[in-house]
Amino acid sequence: MTPIETMLAEHACEKLIKTYAALLDAGQWQDVAALYVDNGRMSRPTAPDDFVEGRAAILAAFTARPPRISRHICINIRVELTSAEAATATSQILLFVAEPGDEGGLPAQSPLPPMVGTYQDKCVLTADGWRFAERRGSLDFKPTAR
Repeated sequence: MTPIETMLAEHACEKLIKTYAALLDAGQWQDVAALYVDNGRMSRPTAPDDFVEGRAAILAAFTARPPRISRHICINIRVELTSAEAATATSQILLFVAEPGDEGGLPAQSPLPPMVGTYQDKCVLTADGWRFAERRGSLDFKPTAR
């Protein structure tokens, strides 16, 4: 791969990570699940060794969650290509949660600190673009009781 092709692939993987966070916050579960390959797998930061496997199961896991207002802030994204069609990535995440505001006003941010975690990703190039083969989340700090 040329340096430009490498940069484009790295950018596409970084965009995949950012898109995932935006779709999570919007509650667009179908679109979130579509960011995985059919047999992809994921674990949440609060349960890093408890993988949900397969796109359909990932969709079911998200739709089963109670509704919430959240903002995922992705930082320190690092992507490394392992081939022209595969990459690994790490990123840190800050998760802010809130309660609905009164009469449609701004949501009230939780008084608890945000959760801080890390994602370790395996990404693959498909006919639909870069997708997650695996997302493994983990917490970096013990969270305050929620």
